[in-house]
Amino acid sequence: MEKKPQDKRKFRQKLTHKYRLVVLNENTFEEKLSFKLTRLNVFILGSLFSIALIVGTIFLIAFTTLREYIPGYSSTQLKIEATNLVYKADSLKQVLEVNNLYIQKVRALLTGEVSEVLFDKDSAFQAIHYNKDSMNFEPSLEDLQFRQEIESSDRYSIFNEATKNVEIVFFAPVVGTISDGYNLEKKHFAVDVAVEMGTPIKAVADGIVIFAEWTAETGNVIIVRHSSGFISIYKHNGALHKHQGDLVKSGEVIASAGNSGEYSTGPHLHFELWNEGYPVNPTNYIDFE
Repeated sequence: MEKKPQDKRKFRQKLTHKYRLVVLNENTFEEKLSFKLTRLNVFILGSLFSIALIVGTIFLIAFTTLREYIPGYSSTQLKIEATNLVYKADSLKQVLEVNNLYIQKVRALLTGEVSEVLFDKDSAFQAIHYNKDSMNFEPSLEDLQFRQEIESSDRYSIFNEATKNVEIVFFAPVVGTISDGYNLEKKHFAVDVAVEMGTPIKAVADGIVIFAEWTAETGNVIIVRHSSGFISIYKHNGALHKHQGDLVKSGEVIASAGNSGEYSTGPHLHFELWNEGYPVNPTNYIDFE
């Protein structure tokens, strides 16, 4: 039902009808303050006050520390610390991945998968898409002190300074026929000794096992570090009897001969002897027959 024009006029009159708000002294009835108001003015003023109150509350919560007391909001300091930790974790991840690449290269060299290692930190960082300029590879003072303590510590007696100049007498790892000798031109830095399957493989001298793992090309490989800078390497084993970190004595069984690995053509021992980082002819130190 539509409103009549008279009803509309009455509604507008109610909104615009003026009222007088007077403040009187209760004892003397003296007029202290008076306002002329309309219902429309009261409605407009009330709406503006409500909007201002809502906007002020929003700004107070959004741009002051009071928001930290509201569930779901975290402190600014906590966000800064979390961001710094994320950056540090990312930097550590970069260094760790580069170190892993380097370790893989060294392991491949020791196990005979490659004959030389070409490792460039710049290309390594490009490969993993990190910013190398943000990282410092120079050792810190604490790192240098730690290295000095490790180098000077007497962790294993076989590496004492007293034994560095002592001539080592090597024990034959196996006795058999040499099927392929040491040859620098062919980069065959080892002697291959043909033996029966399961023949015990013995340590050529006292030392510590620094590697004992399986590789696809050379099968079961065990590497022993000795005094005076010598390292002996035993490849294509059928089984390994020692683990990384084990101390071994001269003549102690460390593996069993086998035919493991892609490069193996029959049961034999691929034996390498290195001194101060360079391969040497094992037959100059050991009699295999």
